[in-house]
Amino acid sequence: MTNWSDILTKRNGAIFLVWLFHISAIIGIALGHFEWFISKTPLNLLLIGILVIVAYPVNTEKAIGASVSFYIIGMAVEWIGVHYEYLFGPYSYGENLGPKIDGVPWLIGVNWMVLTLVTAAISDKLFDYWSLKILSGALLMVFLDVFIEQVAPLLDFWSFSSAEVPFRNYLAWFLISVFLHYIYQRTRLQGDFTLSLHIYLAQLTFFLYLYGIYGI
Repeated sequence: MTNWSDILTKRNGAIFLVWLFHISAIIGIALGHFEWFISKTPLNLLLIGILVIVAYPVNTEKAIGASVSFYIIGMAVEWIGVHYEYLFGPYSYGENLGPKIDGVPWLIGVNWMVLTLVTAAISDKLFDYWSLKILSGALLMVFLDVFIEQVAPLLDFWSFSSAEVPFRNYLAWFLISVFLHYIYQRTRLQGDFTLSLHIYLAQLTFFLYLYGIYGI
């Protein structure tokens, strides 16, 4: 029997924490504490990952398997991108995403996992057909990435050797995201739409704020 009270408690608590993290960072940056808040990015990523696992929830064998797959695929494409420049263009990671495994922050895999799960739950709610769910989920991931890319060098997340972000970066993001969403749909996972929407909007709000305030 589904314990809706427990589900709602976890969801509401997670939503509160998600907005607390992001709004606190926006206020802190506005008050001149940019470096301190940005240096806490690894902690924020880790906590968001934990909240997704607990409240999404990732609590079945297939959900765990798919989530691990998203993490591994995310780490693999980033490793290929950093070392061979085939996918995203020539880029390298900075210091604000935490410890690295052979040049790739281990938390970037968590980011790929979280974004896939979150955008998939949103697209599941919007459309009935697999193809539209996959395409819309991938587009949501790319849309958010567009704004992250504009401020990534400022945040010391990563930077490209060229002044502009290469178009192939966004193309690679889209194609990889399509593949991840295909796995999600094939696995027939189900996630919490409300939680996912709040996570997506909180992240979009944060990066839109940075994009607007610094005019990059």
